[in-house]
Amino acid sequence: MFGRSVGCCCNIVCCFCIFYNTILCSVLALLIFVFIFNPQEPKFTVTDASLTRFNFTNDNNTLHYNLALNITIRNPNRRVGIYYRRIQVIANYRKKRFAMVTLPSAPFYQGHKNTTILNHVLVEGQQLVVFGEQCDLSQFNLDTAAGVYSIDVKISLRVRARFGKIKTPDYGPSNINCNLKVPLSLSETLPSGFNATKCRNVHVLTNPSDYARI
Repeated sequence: MFGRSVGCCCNIVCCFCIFYNTILCSVLALLIFVFIFNPQEPKFTVTDASLTRFNFTNDNNTLHYNLALNITIRNPNRRVGIYYRRIQVIANYRKKRFAMVTLPSAPFYQGHKNTTILNHVLVEGQQLVVFGEQCDLSQFNLDTAAGVYSIDVKISLRVRARFGKIKTPDYGPSNINCNLKVPLSLSETLPSGFNATKCRNVHVLTNPSDYARI
């Protein structure tokens, strides 16, 4: 009986050592991997925005819109490439979604130290929008009088990273926030007076905890 007890204890200790060594090796491998590749987040900038129509009909709660965007994506990494599997542009006004567009330019691969320009991304049409509070409609009227609208654009991504010859599974969606101040332009050919805006909340490569295979 004593010999069996010693044998069981030895087996438990050995299993614990194997488990501990596996965890330690995994952590060290991850640290070495991060040190070698040092992934940095891509940079998203809305370089231009043109709003030629943004009319709200109070009788039927319908918003008519015509928004065009130029978006620049910069991959600052020397050793990391990015596969953009899906890109969606979601437009909100006063925290109410009025449009979602899936860009036909994706999927595409973006190499090291590369800049991709998505020109003339069109967000146009009409949508039922219910302003639940009077202040929403009042703010819309104030924006209309000023000729500048606060439009929150979210860029929703599904991506795959390439570290050397290793490709990760698809992960996402990663929602990137672009808070825009878009002046109303009466003509698409005239400058809109828009100021280039950098997007925030970029967690594409460094926080893929919500990855999911497509």
